[in-house]
Amino acid sequence: MPAPVDHDHGTGKVRDVLCPSSDAALGRFKDRADVMGRAAAYVEGNVWKPTLVAPGICRLPS
Repeated sequence: MPAPVDHDHGTGKVRDVLCPSSDAALGRFKDRADVMGRAAAYVEGNVWKPTLVAPGICRLPS
């Protein structure tokens, strides 16, 4: 089976050849860097880390 060729869906410009799993993952993100960034923050554990705003009072990220 040939490797998938990743491309920019807006311009059609080829970016690289990827493994099928990586190509499918990027396709699900619809080329949206903001969504990929939120997914990366989630995997890194940054999404649910509270910020201490005062003794005993924490704020969760929105």
